[in-house]
Amino acid sequence: MDLLVPILLLTAIGIAAAALLAFAARHFTANEDELIQLIDRTLPQTQCAQCGYPGCRPYAEAIAQGEAINRCPPGGQATIDALAKLLGRQSRPLDPACGEESPRLLAVIREAECIGCTLCLPACPVDAIVGAPQLLHTVLQDVCTGCDLCREPCPVDCIDLMPHPEPDPVVAFPTASQVCIDCGLCEAVCPQGLQPQLLYLHKQVPDKLDALRLAACIECRMCDRSCPSALPLTDSFLAAKAQGRLEEAQRARADLAEARYSQHQAREAAKASKLVQRPSANEMTELLAAAREGR
Repeated sequence: MDLLVPILLLTAIGIAAAALLAFAARHFTANEDELIQLIDRTLPQTQCAQCGYPGCRPYAEAIAQGEAINRCPPGGQATIDALAKLLGRQSRPLDPACGEESPRLLAVIREAECIGCTLCLPACPVDAIVGAPQLLHTVLQDVCTGCDLCREPCPVDCIDLMPHPEPDPVVAFPTASQVCIDCGLCEAVCPQGLQPQLLYLHKQVPDKLDALRLAACIECRMCDRSCPSALPLTDSFLAAKAQGRLEEAQRARADLAEARYSQHQAREAAKASKLVQRPSANEMTELLAAAREGR
């Protein structure tokens, strides 16, 4: 009886500890995975490895573990600021050791000089290069992320990195010399029952604009006519919609790059697993010696 109480106590402590560890493993791992996904979605999915990691997902995992957030030249300062806001860290300038911020780029193959060696194909992390042995290669413009990883393996140096012929436009929001006096006249005349004054106030905050139903605006300019401050209400709404379309296109492009990167990595891993490891010189010597002894 004297030993029964300590045994039961230790058993209860063990069961409680196991339950706590199981809960922590489920709960905190999920939170960490969710954080990594959010970080990864914030990165531009160029998969260029300039940050020192083989792709955006590995860099996102490193950031979640405390790595610096200023190592992404393609994302530039905008991405650094977004990561700082997401993680509650201080925004810092881009690390010059990783490269310089640049506009959207595109790899272009000088086809007359291409020898069809295919060395650039496995180097492209998103499979944006189309070609076959002894045939000319070309780059899929809509898929290329401008990562610059294809140029180094090219033995004839026939690949150039050029500014993309369709760079992302810069949306300029109109400015006003006066401020909104919150008179409510614009809301009273809006045929869609919107709140133009709040739409104008939050014109660069996508979440707020969705909640305020910006998409329902028909650009009738009734709010402009009623505004005593002569604010560029409708033009601001048009700019906000253009910014939304731009961000949606950027997300779609990033999703495509991320999916192709994952497919590329999986294919390369499968290809590597099928390769037979060539014995080292010492192993070959031992095999030959064993073969001689067997005879």
